[in-house]
Amino acid sequence: MNIIKDNIFAKVKNDLEDIEDALENNLKRHFDIVDKISRYIIFSGGKRIRSLVVLLSARICGYKGDDDKVCSIIFEFLHTATLLHDDLVDDASTRRGKPAANLVWGNSEAVLVGDYLLSQSLAIAAKTKKYALITNIAEITEAMSLGELLQLQYKGKIDLSEEIYMDIIWRKTAVLFQGACRAGAIIADASDEKTEALAEYGQNIGLAFQMADDLLDYISSSETLGKKAGADLREGKVTLPVIYAYKTAVPKEKAIIRKIILNKDFSLKDFNILTELLRKNNGITYTEKLANGYVTNAKNAISIFKDSETKKILEDIADFVILRKT
Repeated sequence: MNIIKDNIFAKVKNDLEDIEDALENNLKRHFDIVDKISRYIIFSGGKRIRSLVVLLSARICGYKGDDDKVCSIIFEFLHTATLLHDDLVDDASTRRGKPAANLVWGNSEAVLVGDYLLSQSLAIAAKTKKYALITNIAEITEAMSLGELLQLQYKGKIDLSEEIYMDIIWRKTAVLFQGACRAGAIIADASDEKTEALAEYGQNIGLAFQMADDLLDYISSSETLGKKAGADLREGKVTLPVIYAYKTAVPKEKAIIRKIILNKDFSLKDFNILTELLRKNNGITYTEKLANGYVTNAKNAISIFKDSETKKILEDIADFVILRKT
C-alpha cells in the first residue's frame, strides 16, 4: 500500500499543490466563520482524491487549460459540506481525529457553512458557463441529500438489505467520485464515450472506497482511524460486513449480533465479539471481495484510453482506495 501511495503522490505532487493554491485563494474570499470552519475540515488531512480525479480525468482527455484547477475545488467544497452535515445528523463526536465542527462552533454554524459551501460549488460551476457541469453538480447534490435521508430512514436497522446498502453508498459516496470524473471530462469537452467511461470509473472507485471505509471500522485501531472503534455502529450505520455476516450467521449468533448492535453503549469486549462473528461468517472477506471487484470494474472502464502515465495513476488510485488504512 505504501508503495502505491508513494508512487501516486510523487507523480501528482504539482497537481496537489495547484489544488491547495486554488483552495487557499477561494477560501480567502469568505466571511471569517466560513473560513475557519471550512479550513478546520478541508486542511485536516484529506487526501484530495476527489479533486485529483477531476484533474486526471481532464488530462487523460487531452485538456490543457486551467479550468480544471478551479473545477477541482468544487468537489472539496461538496465533500466538506457533506461532512459538516453528516456529523451533525449522525451525532458524531470526532472527525479525522478532532472534535466534530458542530461541537466546536455550534450546530447552526456548521449547517449554514455546509449550505454555503454547497451554493459555492454551484456558483463555481456556473462561472465555467458549461451547462453540463452545472447539471452534473446539481444532480450530485440531489443524490447525496437523498442518500442521507435514506440512511437516516434505515438507521440502526439490523435487517437492512444489501440492495438498500448499495443504494445508500452510491448516493452518499460513489456519486461524488462519479461526478468528479465526469466533471473533468466535461471541462475537456470529451466525447460521450470517454465521458461515460470516466464516470463509470469514478462510480466504481467510489463504491470500493466506501466499502473499504466500512471495513476500517472493524479492522483498524482507533488511533489509525482518528475516531473510536465501532463509531459507525454507534451512529446506527449498519454496513455490508454486518449485513452479510448477519444473513449467514446461525440463530444463536444472530441474537448476539442483534443484541450488540441495538445497544449503542456496547463495550469494547462486545465490539471484539462482534468483529469475530463478522470474520467467522465471512462479512469481512465478502466485503473485501466485492470491493476488489469494483476496483477491477474501474480499471476496465478506462481501458478505452491509450496507455499513459495519467492512466496508470488512475489505475493506482483504484488500488489505493481499498488498500488505505484511514
